[in-house]
Amino acid sequence: MNHYDTLIRRAQVMDGSGTQGFVADVGLLDGRITLIGEAGDATAERTVDADGLILAPGFIDVHTHDDLALIRNPAMLAKLSQGVTTVIVGNCGISAAPVRLTGSPPDPMNLLGTAEAFCYPRFSDYRSAVERVRPAVNVAALVGHTALRNNHLDRLDRSATEAEIRAMRSELAASLAEGAIGLSSGLAYASAHAADANEVRQLAEELSRFGGLYTTHLRDEFDGILGALDEALATGRHIDRPVVVSHLKCAGVGNWGRSAEVLAHLDAASTGQPLGWDCYPYAASSSTLDLKQVTDAYEILITWSEPYPHMAGRTLVQIAADWALPLLEAARRLQPAGAVYHCMSEADVQRILAHPLTMIGSDGLPEDPQPHPRLWGTFPACSATTPRTSACSASKRRCAR
Repeated sequence: MNHYDTLIRRAQVMDGSGTQGFVADVGLLDGRITLIGEAGDATAERTVDADGLILAPGFIDVHTHDDLALIRNPAMLAKLSQGVTTVIVGNCGISAAPVRLTGSPPDPMNLLGTAEAFCYPRFSDYRSAVERVRPAVNVAALVGHTALRNNHLDRLDRSATEAEIRAMRSELAASLAEGAIGLSSGLAYASAHAADANEVRQLAEELSRFGGLYTTHLRDEFDGILGALDEALATGRHIDRPVVVSHLKCAGVGNWGRSAEVLAHLDAASTGQPLGWDCYPYAASSSTLDLKQVTDAYEILITWSEPYPHMAGRTLVQIAADWALPLLEAARRLQPAGAVYHCMSEADVQRILAHPLTMIGSDGLPEDPQPHPRLWGTFPACSATTPRTSACSASKRRCAR
């Protein structure tokens, strides 16, 4: 008679292949799955009756900003409670390593934490810290383009010189040799927007040597999204490596309804190069308070403000009215600050989520004092709202993990 540490009986197993799943018993022994099938009269230290529940592999959150949070809080309850067992950190051009600060972290690196938290001048230092705390999730890390610029440029509102690019390439190569999986950029942010396409492509050439991938928060997610996509795709073709577009969206009221056009553009490109994109199941984004995004066309909720912390939880319109200021002036007074932008159409979000090349990434901000619900709710929300069958949206039934 077989004996297991844990035996899960009669689960609807979703194995990630895209099929409808199958009913099976799953046995675990010494930390490994040793049975998927019929357990018969087997015994176990712990038996779970999963009849009517779905059993799935651990989810991969492909877009996170958990770089420093997973060191401070290795239990990672925000992810494990959603069934997430692997996180990808270092997205949007901002990473915990390699970083050497001379003052406060530049926007948007401040989304990861305060200056004191950035104590990993080499990627190997960060890797050692992660291995030392042994977080409850697996971790794969990208190197942020903005982090490299911070290390080697005297100011971030310009493109790098050839000498600076060489220095950044050397540091990126060292990080890739030490275990980083690729390079990320956040070209929409002021700290990287001045970087021209040549700067990014030269850095990305190191990815070809190490088999890394390139992920990008596009230079423009608003009216110029197709041009920004073409820039990212050209970088991928230049290095012959996969491109991942971060949190794909059609931002701004003027772009609502363009998701079919954007997806068709990506579909055409995917026939000639490897690419993918991630998305979260919410029609609101969250980041630092960006003056370029200030508008009265949709609600902007302030989540934190260094000079005015008591304004957190209020809308920018409310704050501006109290101060008798135009929206832009009120936003400038609040900075540095964070905000949730209700800038997307729900129909566009649903269409992007349903695409077969879409991956799920929470883009959660664990350091935000009033975080966007995607930090804790992305994978349950995806399961409840996405029409397709996949590892994250098998059905509306409860899940057993």
